[in-house]
Amino acid sequence: MNVIIEINLHTQHLSLFESSPKGHVLLREYSVSTALNGPGETKESYCTPRGRHRIEQKIGEDAPPFAVFKARVQTGEIWTPELDATAPGCDWILSRIMWLGGMEPGKNRGGDVDSHERYIYIHGTNEEHKIGTPVSHGCIRMKNADVIDLFDQVEAGTPVNISES
Repeated sequence: MNVIIEINLHTQHLSLFESSPKGHVLLREYSVSTALNGPGETKESYCTPRGRHRIEQKIGEDAPPFAVFKARVQTGEIWTPELDATAPGCDWILSRIMWLGGMEPGKNRGGDVDSHERYIYIHGTNEEHKIGTPVSHGCIRMKNADVIDLFDQVEAGTPVNISES
């Protein structure tokens, strides 16, 4: 299946479309949480980068819901409120990771604006109650069941467009 992901920073929604010569057909729509600092491409800005991207790598296939990842490696832990209490303020990366790479040199690829080098992911979060509001450090956060569902629908190389409208 030929699919494309559209992320709208204004509405905090991620839409999965099937692409065909006749246009796009909406398959699924999810609420997400993007950057508290808003849109932006610069390294260390903690902003969500705009423009054309693709999924460079999928990480965590078959991991259990709420599995904890550090440096893109599953730790063997499962997030719980008790685990959360051991690391206050941690930006937990849970369940699945879809690592994005920019497709536009000088905008979101290369130099100080490289989305891949900034470790911009679509991933699960422990702060599911904040989904729908911009609170991330630049990544696209999703509810854990939603990120697992999306992960199963896409392949590495899937186009991802991030826009403000």
